[in-house]
Amino acid sequence: MCGQQHFYKSAGRFPLCTPILEKGIDYTVKTSEYKSYDDLPLFLNATMVAQMLGISAASSYELMHEKNFPVLKIGNRMVVPKEKFIAWAEHNTNGGGT
Repeated sequence: MCGQQHFYKSAGRFPLCTPILEKGIDYTVKTSEYKSYDDLPLFLNATMVAQMLGISAASSYELMHEKNFPVLKIGNRMVVPKEKFIAWAEHNTNGGGT
């Protein structure tokens, strides 16, 4: 795991695990195996959503139960369509949400 403080970037690219020094504190950027939205599968499960957002699996499950999060329920399974996830991420960054 990278450190306690994480920095994230939008615009279709995901950060590498790189230390950032600020005021003598070593912050580390969260790693993701996905480098662009093109690398994502058509449907994301809770683990993938957690990896993409740099959050815990438990937080991912909580998010997937939120009213405005784009989830497709198939029986007991919940997945997120890639295009809907991208739209949600873009809407909720850079002042687009709330």
